Order: sequence, then structure tokens, then C-alpha cells
Amino acid sequence: MDQSPSKLVNQPKGQKFLKTPFGAYFHELDQIDKKVRSTQEWGSMLILTIVEEVGEMARAYLAKHGRKPTNISAQKDEQYEQELGDILVAIIRFARIKKINLDSAIKYSLDKIRVRQTKPKQ
Repeated sequence: MDQSPSKLVNQPKGQKFLKTPFGAYFHELDQIDKKVRSTQEWGSMLILTIVEEVGEMARAYLAKHGRKPTNISAQKDEQYEQELGDILVAIIRFARIKKINLDSAIKYSLDKIRVRQTKPKQ
């Protein structure tokens, strides 16, 4: 693959995301986050939110399927399926403020996986 990830996922200036599968989510988040400034601090908060939500999903999943099946409070408190939704929304929010085209980013990652399957590292 000859395109770098940064060239692949950054949206050209002035172009809207509405034509991508994530465009509707970006549009909705524009309304939800209207009063939130797209600052480095907001980006940092979103990164921490992603990490927190991944931790919550792991806790809920492991409580139900992993090493601590007796952790009833975690099973009642969190559903890993719902936590996955929280993670995706945080990722979409982060991509929106950083102007990352998630459709292109996902296609890039899928191509990397295909290449690894056909040409493993030696």
C-alpha cells in the first residue's frame, strides 16, 4: 500500500463528511457538541473517554465470560454490548474533531490486515 495513513484518512479542506457512512453520525454530533470547543483539551478528554470505556467493556465482558464470573455487580452494572456503543461514539467524536475520515481509515486498516494475511512479516 503506497498511501500513508495520514493522507488516506484526513478529509480535504471544505469537503463534508455527509457522503461517508459516518456522515450522519458526524452531523448529529455537530448538534450534540455544539457548545463544546474543538480544543486539544477536548481531544484529550475524548482519548481518556475511549480508554475508560474500553476498560468498562473489558470489565463487563470478563465478569460474564472471563476470570470473574462471580462478579455479579459488574454483570448488573455494565453490559459489554452497550459499552461497545459508548466506545464507538467516543471514537466518532474524536474523528470528527480531528477531521478523520473513518470510512477511509477502516478501509486502510482492512487492507493492512489483508496484506498481513497474504504476506506475513518475516
